[in-house]
Amino acid sequence: MTRDEEFEELRPLLFSIAYRILSSVSEAEDAVQETWLRYADSATRPVSPRAFLSAVVTRISIDVLRSARVRREEYPGTWLPEPLLTDPYADPARSAELADSVSTAALLLLERLSPLERAVFVLREVFGFGFPEIASAVGRSEAACRQLGVRARRHMDAGRARFAADLREREELAARFFDALHEGDVAGLRELLAADVQMVGDSGGKAPQWGAGVFGAENVSRVLAGLIAPFVGIGGSVRPQRVNGQPGAVLRDRDGRVVNTWTLDILDGRVQAIRAVLNPDKLGHLGPVADAWAVLRETNQARRPT
Repeated sequence: MTRDEEFEELRPLLFSIAYRILSSVSEAEDAVQETWLRYADSATRPVSPRAFLSAVVTRISIDVLRSARVRREEYPGTWLPEPLLTDPYADPARSAELADSVSTAALLLLERLSPLERAVFVLREVFGFGFPEIASAVGRSEAACRQLGVRARRHMDAGRARFAADLREREELAARFFDALHEGDVAGLRELLAADVQMVGDSGGKAPQWGAGVFGAENVSRVLAGLIAPFVGIGGSVRPQRVNGQPGAVLRDRDGRVVNTWTLDILDGRVQAIRAVLNPDKLGHLGPVADAWAVLRETNQARRPT
């Protein structure tokens, strides 16, 4: 097998590792490309291309994350991960870990970890790497990696239970949610929302945003019903779809351009949170991006009585 063939076979794994460390599709793709350049320039062939390439993409991702942390601290408004519609890597033996770790809720929990803790957790808990491989990848001893793993798992376990729910149950509730949304059924929406539901958006200062967010079942149900009907009326669409492995939707304008994405956090038969990514810089990998300001203006005009 040639180097090109080895790399292409492992590309889905490398992207999936990088995305979970970085929460960014574009940065993960760049990390994978840089990994290929280093592999192509390497004078020797590694015994295990999988171990070698996974180590390289992990180191690159850690370096990128350290610089990204500074930018995220200065980010205007709410920061959310870049939406991922399809995870290219699949492993039936680790399907549960892979699905859980790519959810928006889990990625936000991972933001609490240091770059090294995050890398160790991803390699160990998500992809099942052994500690000798992890130690080589992050440049620490096996004992240090075990300690990093313990700390990371403790942080993740402390927050994860709130988001644990059967995927089929979540998707059934999400279907009812989108049915009520399209019907403009405020009472039906309110019934599906947790009393303390929150609706937050990541605009990055480059698209409309909901201030600090919209909170409470009554407020969220009315805002949603008041916006979606006129949005659909001007040719927009809300297409239910898994986003980051969870129930969600992609909103598009009449020309099929992406306006934003939604992910729904669902627990105990209620929607706990709706997270929207509106920042156009985070949507380009999904296709042409709409002018969200223009869409909002037209939507608001459609809401006014004639």
